[in-house]
Amino acid sequence: MTRVLSADWVLPIEGPPIAEGAVALEDGRIAVVGTRAELGEGERFDGAAILPGLVNAHTHLEYAVYAGFGDGLPFGPWLALHIERKARIGWEEFLAIARLGAAECLRSGVTTVADASYSGAAAVAMRELGLQGIVGLEIFGSDPARLAEVEERRRALEVETGGAVELAISPHAPYSVSAGLYRGALATSRVAITHVAESDDELDYLARGDGPIARVSEIEPPGTTPVRHLAAEGLLGPSVLAAHCVKVDEEEIALLAGRDVAVAHCPRSNALLGCGIAPLAELRAAGLRVGLGTDSPASAPSFDMFEEARTAVYAARARAAAPDALSAGDALELATLGSARALGLDGGIGSLAPGKRADLTVVSLAGSPYLPWEDPAAAVVFGGAPERVELTLVAGEERYRKGTTAWHELRRRAESARRRLLGVLPPAPKT
Repeated sequence: MTRVLSADWVLPIEGPPIAEGAVALEDGRIAVVGTRAELGEGERFDGAAILPGLVNAHTHLEYAVYAGFGDGLPFGPWLALHIERKARIGWEEFLAIARLGAAECLRSGVTTVADASYSGAAAVAMRELGLQGIVGLEIFGSDPARLAEVEERRRALEVETGGAVELAISPHAPYSVSAGLYRGALATSRVAITHVAESDDELDYLARGDGPIARVSEIEPPGTTPVRHLAAEGLLGPSVLAAHCVKVDEEEIALLAGRDVAVAHCPRSNALLGCGIAPLAELRAAGLRVGLGTDSPASAPSFDMFEEARTAVYAARARAAAPDALSAGDALELATLGSARALGLDGGIGSLAPGKRADLTVVSLAGSPYLPWEDPAAAVVFGGAPERVELTLVAGEERYRKGTTAWHELRRRAESARRRLLGVLPPAPKT
């Protein structure tokens, strides 16, 4: 059965915006993209734009209630605080938080994520709520036995989720995972989500063995930078999705590009943690597959991809001291097709094109300063917000509709887990 949605504008991404546009859906796929005159009005959204489902290239759904923890601390002590608090909760709390994280993504127009998951609860939450994507089970340390443990957990989750979510192994970072475990993760994952060159503290430890990360790492410092270390060990390649890449120089960008590494750009997290501004223009100019990621409320306020796209524009223009350093249209592309490319999923998602999965977001600009329309991409990037998302479809299925979808119980359970993280409740029993 064919379903048609129409709005003031349709933003296909791989083509110019379509005024008075419409999208026809059949069997969970996009059938036709055109004008309302061609396809009919169907379900009409006035003062709105239809765009592809947003693709969040770096999340931690299990940290959805970590907002404000350690705000203002340097990176190393901030990391240590999160390690300490995370030890206070168990599976049920991780799952409760991950469910809220998945719900918040859908409410923000996000239909696909690349999630780095400490417990694996993100995979279960995504299956339950209909959020698509990749879940990388995080691995830490240097003990080879840890790889077998994570593999066993992955197999169990594959059974539990019924294949609804792609599962991988995520080596946390070069300062927290040995080269041997990196190698094992890369050998078993189509996409390996990892954190690379995020902070000065990371560089201090890997290059010189000092700084606050020395107190929490069991990895022998290699005496060089994260990118050079991974390159020397043969651990850079197309399957690597490197989050952050803030502290990279020209030579390192060339190393990343030469090995077709994908990068998840997370400007709000980098700014709030005081890590700096990633060289986005240089990464893109080198031909790297760059997507946009929110990280999590542990380091950024939310899973709001509109705010992330705006911040990408602000940061790029501030770094270059040029108003044309990154356009709104470029930022929207990063949040959709760019992220899909980074995940190796651009053949099926990231733009509105016949045959692609029917992942759509409808964003209303009614009552905003951006109506009447001038540039619909600028209106969506600078005026969009979760509160303006009218509808989120994943494979043609409604996963969020404003005014009818509510997750009160999810929020209540997640807030209870936050109390336990803060020490207001006793630690959860370990199972």
